[in-house]
Amino acid sequence: MAKLWEGSFHQQLDSVADDFNSSIRFDCRMAEQDIKGSMAHAAMLGARNIISKEDTESILTGLEGILADLQSGALAMDMTAEDIHSFVEGELTARIGAAGKRLHTARSRNDQVAVDVRLYLREKAEEIISLTAKLLEAVKDQALANAETIMPGYTHLQRGQPIVFGHQLMAYAMMLTRDIGRFQDAARRMNQSPLGSCALAGTTYPIDRHMTAEALGFDSPTRNSIDGVSDRDFAIELCSAAAVLMMHLSRFAEEIILWSSWEFRFVELSDAYTTGSSIMPQKKNSDMAELCRGKTGRVYGNLMALLTVMKGTPLAYNKDMQEDKEAVFDSVDTVIMCLKVFAPMVQTMKVKPENMLKAAAGGFIDATDLADYMTKKGIPFRDAYRMTGDLVALCIRKGCTLGELPLEEYQAVSPVLEKDLYEEISLNTCVRRRISFGGTAPDSVREQAAWVEEFLKHV
Repeated sequence: MAKLWEGSFHQQLDSVADDFNSSIRFDCRMAEQDIKGSMAHAAMLGARNIISKEDTESILTGLEGILADLQSGALAMDMTAEDIHSFVEGELTARIGAAGKRLHTARSRNDQVAVDVRLYLREKAEEIISLTAKLLEAVKDQALANAETIMPGYTHLQRGQPIVFGHQLMAYAMMLTRDIGRFQDAARRMNQSPLGSCALAGTTYPIDRHMTAEALGFDSPTRNSIDGVSDRDFAIELCSAAAVLMMHLSRFAEEIILWSSWEFRFVELSDAYTTGSSIMPQKKNSDMAELCRGKTGRVYGNLMALLTVMKGTPLAYNKDMQEDKEAVFDSVDTVIMCLKVFAPMVQTMKVKPENMLKAAAGGFIDATDLADYMTKKGIPFRDAYRMTGDLVALCIRKGCTLGELPLEEYQAVSPVLEKDLYEEISLNTCVRRRISFGGTAPDSVREQAAWVEEFLKHV
């Protein structure tokens, strides 16, 4: 296929260099966006009398036919083409003749690829938002079902205070709401059309960039033609949002892996989202969660790749920017696949309340509540803190819990301690009385879930 740029060249491109330069193998996924962008451009050229009405109609009919044939499989992609733009224009010209050669009037591949990528990523951002909302729904439902399931809360992976499992899950729910917001923000900022920026300086033709922007669903055209073709911050921002989302999924996956291990046995994953061992028949491996955790690294790498590609490129367009697509495409593909497996994995996860409660009963996670009880009895908090530490040490020596320690041992520390302390430090009391806004009390968890339900109505 002839190159769109070879008019002044007298020697063919070296075959290895040609393959190195080609982007059709990865930008072919933007065929629909390229054709729709070309249709909007052709309609505008006709409306502005830059090309004839007859040529406009011929171009639009030809492009519609190419899109339909690609979607049906009647037309195969020519992988020897330099890029998707060359393929579409070449196929169009082969079908309708000279009129196809007029399509590229007042347009460069620089603004063409910029609009294609924005259109494609806008659609992918919407898909990621939808899938994240489904995961958020699954997390919220599990949280509501476990609003009274007591478990140990951890800091430094050490048992700290009693919480309910629903509270732990709602922490991830809140992260996911912010992830949705980041993708919404990124999609909003990328929703400007670079079409009509041409190579970098605009054009002498009387084009209507607002018309093409509106036709393609953009909020407006980009305000500077150099910026329109030479920046990829919208792709970087999407990769950044993807990296943060994957970080949250990775942390969640890590906890699911721990919770489903034999050492914890807090949850059991469905067989549909686990695998076995080729040699150890008893194994049930949380491979889907592990893969989500592992794939986070490649999304981080894609963000760093894009930042590095763009850090030293002068204005305007440079061929380095061809590297944007593989990185951002891989990030959106990875995020979408992880979300598709994560939501049903959480939805079908079986919680084991008895094991969580057993773990919560150990580790002296009611110690803070004992110190708070002493403070309410008039003992200064720092003294209460030290006295509670002494009582924990005593329990360790005796091999008992704070709830099992006899009252006389408490009163030996301070006579103000009374029998009601046992109710004060019971695990149920510990979680139910944490009524501060956003706390672990079951009613608080339900309030958080209700807020998420309202949030989801507007996604």
